[in-house]
Amino acid sequence: MLEKQIKSGFVTLIGRPNVGKSTLMNHLIGQKIAITSDKPQTTRNRIQTVYTDERGQVIFLDTPGIHKAKNKLGEYMVKVAKDTLNEVDVILWLVEPTTFIGGGEQHIIEQLERVTTPVILVINKIDTVKKEEIMAAIEAYQKKLNFAEIIPVSAKKKQNTDRLMELVFKYLPYGPMYYDEDTVTDQPERQIAAELIREKALRLLGEEVPHGIAVTIEKMRERADGSMVDIEATIVCERDSHKGIIIGKQGAMLKRIGTKAREEIERLFEYKVNLKLWVKVKKDWRDSDILMKNYGYRDNPDEF
Repeated sequence: MLEKQIKSGFVTLIGRPNVGKSTLMNHLIGQKIAITSDKPQTTRNRIQTVYTDERGQVIFLDTPGIHKAKNKLGEYMVKVAKDTLNEVDVILWLVEPTTFIGGGEQHIIEQLERVTTPVILVINKIDTVKKEEIMAAIEAYQKKLNFAEIIPVSAKKKQNTDRLMELVFKYLPYGPMYYDEDTVTDQPERQIAAELIREKALRLLGEEVPHGIAVTIEKMRERADGSMVDIEATIVCERDSHKGIIIGKQGAMLKRIGTKAREEIERLFEYKVNLKLWVKVKKDWRDSDILMKNYGYRDNPDEF
């Protein structure tokens, strides 16, 4: 009896910052891996997640948003996003449901004109507008690029996402299973823990501080009796004034960040966690190649 052929391949999610890429990816794989917040540039590295069902296997690459870079960290993030376009089998380009196609979208269109990879335009956040506005957005984008498919979805409300997965499989080649069927991500636990701490800081801090923070895990070790995992982490910021904001009055803000992060890490990894946080200042680290590498922003994602 012939073994059933499956489809498998790599799919990248691209788009401007804050368009909902990480929210969509988390929903499609059914588990939270990528951090989300309402602040732009939340995702900084290329995050790889795996979705497997009877049809086959999809490896999603959630990239940083493509934007005009203002420092070396920004340049690194844009390079990571653009480098994936020719490496994958399908590109999902997320946009908002509007007829206004600004400079940021135009820049992405110019990148997509150079690739032969099938592009599925995903119009996200359809729960926020009327049906006529969605139709108008589809019409506006159709004039700009020859898309393989155009599909309106709401990642937040989980609308039309099953249909999106059908379209993804339609354009994937037949191929092998790259990962075991129970694999959800290739991210090391240390990296996921660091990102979850950064997410809580992004959500709890004001507008000024978050872009300038990184999180490093100094220690992550299970106790001998298996009762708990001890994690020690440092939040790195660029200014002394930022350090004061992150710590808060009598340590209140740091405690809130730590509590929220610990709860999320425990929920995801399903073990008890004792989390200790410190804060240190490294001025202008986002413009330092050495410090960026130290904090996990490397050209080769396999270097972690």
